[in-house]
Amino acid sequence: MRSKLFTPAQVGPLTLANRIVIAPMCQYSADNGNMTDWHQIHLGQLALSGAALLTIEATAVTPEGRISYADVGLFSDENERAMHRVVESVRRWSDMPIAIQLAHAGRKASTDLPWKGGAQLPPNHAHGWQTEAPSSVAFHESEHPPLALDRDGLKRVRDAFVEAARRAVRIGLDAIQLHGAHGYLLHQFLSPLSNRRHDEYGGSLENRMRFPLEVFDAVRAAVPAEKPVSIRVSGTDWAPDGWDIEQTVEFAKALEAHGCQAIHVSSGGLTPAQKIAVGPGYQVPLARAVKAAVKMPVIAVGLITDFEHAESVLVNGDADFIALARAMLYNPRWPWHAAAHFGARVKAPDQYLRSQPARFRGLFDIRADD
Repeated sequence: MRSKLFTPAQVGPLTLANRIVIAPMCQYSADNGNMTDWHQIHLGQLALSGAALLTIEATAVTPEGRISYADVGLFSDENERAMHRVVESVRRWSDMPIAIQLAHAGRKASTDLPWKGGAQLPPNHAHGWQTEAPSSVAFHESEHPPLALDRDGLKRVRDAFVEAARRAVRIGLDAIQLHGAHGYLLHQFLSPLSNRRHDEYGGSLENRMRFPLEVFDAVRAAVPAEKPVSIRVSGTDWAPDGWDIEQTVEFAKALEAHGCQAIHVSSGGLTPAQKIAVGPGYQVPLARAVKAAVKMPVIAVGLITDFEHAESVLVNGDADFIALARAMLYNPRWPWHAAAHFGARVKAPDQYLRSQPARFRGLFDIRADD
């Protein structure tokens, strides 16, 4: 029986060769928002992995929307040129579709690098700035509070998402994903723990969904129809009185009605009070709940590292795609090894064809499945 993991699938008009998606992973290695040689190395190796889709890391739509001073951005012509150089180089050797995750960190912005502790840097720090959010509520009580976005601020951020999406289209990227997860700005609007507004953008679920949906609509209108627009969400805050799976399902239904073409279901990141029982597939039930409510493809993620486990998530109908992040950093040939395990076939670059083990004859012959 053919492995479901290695069957082709559609995300809107985009055809993907299999069900393995490389999730966006921040590298904290940019210079003023500009991609560097590190990104060429990082994305280049992943583009040779045999996965179906490569997603560029959370890319800030404004300078103050960066998580750290070393985050990738797409808010200037210089950013666009730097990313274009990297993408052009990767594409010279790989035809894997490339997506981008557009993001704004909100109150979780202005931090130091993770390997330097990752603490928030105050506005008067050389590498810090004033953060902004739905409400003036800090992530940690000890942090400098964000400024609450006013109407002009909301328009500025929304327009920045649109401009970044247009830049991504000019670069030639194949798909756009909005970052509505992990406690960043769009998630901050969704969760009642971070959104304390008293206008039409706060209070009820309908109001808290309003700004993320406005951003989605604006981006969707700016992106050509042949390029899918999707979103990544946190299925729950893992905290009392916060965002939960029931609200996520309602948000997913609204997104689908607005033309969203895929939803990537993660979790957490909004509050230090979160309590997560982490284990293999711990987020799969969240994806399953969303999939039961929508027709668009659902992407599952979260410690799905075993080949059989990944296959079972798809066979059981819990999700349509499996996203890998840290597992791909540890083993950039995970799709090759999974294909060998299931007796499937996967694409490899011509330069590496002779690495095919004798016991897996035909592993790299993708034409055999045509």
